[in-house]
Amino acid sequence: MIAMLRGRILHLGETDCLIDVGGVGYQCQMTRRCLAKLGQVGTEVTIYVDTAIRDDSIVLTGFSDVDIKAAWNLLKTVQGVGTKAALSILSALTPDELMLAIAASDKAMISRADGVGPKLAQRIINELAEKVANIPLGGQQTIAASGGDPAMGAGDPVLLDATSALVNLGYGRAEAHQVVATLMRESDAPRIETILPLALKRLAEGVRH
Repeated sequence: MIAMLRGRILHLGETDCLIDVGGVGYQCQMTRRCLAKLGQVGTEVTIYVDTAIRDDSIVLTGFSDVDIKAAWNLLKTVQGVGTKAALSILSALTPDELMLAIAASDKAMISRADGVGPKLAQRIINELAEKVANIPLGGQQTIAASGGDPAMGAGDPVLLDATSALVNLGYGRAEAHQVVATLMRESDAPRIETILPLALKRLAEGVRH
């Protein structure tokens, strides 16, 4: 199984690239984000690869870094998420954005991807919410999972209520969720009446910057 390729770019398309590795050309489908990171034709690159063996072909999917490949592998565990949907999602969102959207139950954010509707986005959230809890973001802070929709009776009430209040004020669910979760980790006894004003201040500072 091919797991990595190191070679020279021969061709860059809108959805794939051709890599010359020692005189052998390997065609890899890729997300738009990964293709944008590769550089120009003739550039020496290293890409990580997922190999899918089918009845009539061998399909290589390339990734510019291991974080994107890890997000790909996670998405492919969800029933109904095929190659096309996974490529679309990771073209629209970075791995960190995807993990935050799942943790915050933000199906609208996942639905930004072409061909991904609210039902599939919700299924991704339902099946991956527990898996993304405490995954590092950018090698630094970690996600605090909400545990799903508050109507399901799961998740910390302060986290859920503060996030909901911020969403009602017009902030994005994933952004609001992460700010509230960060403030709760910094507080010894988080309460909504103290967390919410701090979250509003931090979000306002982010807008000004």
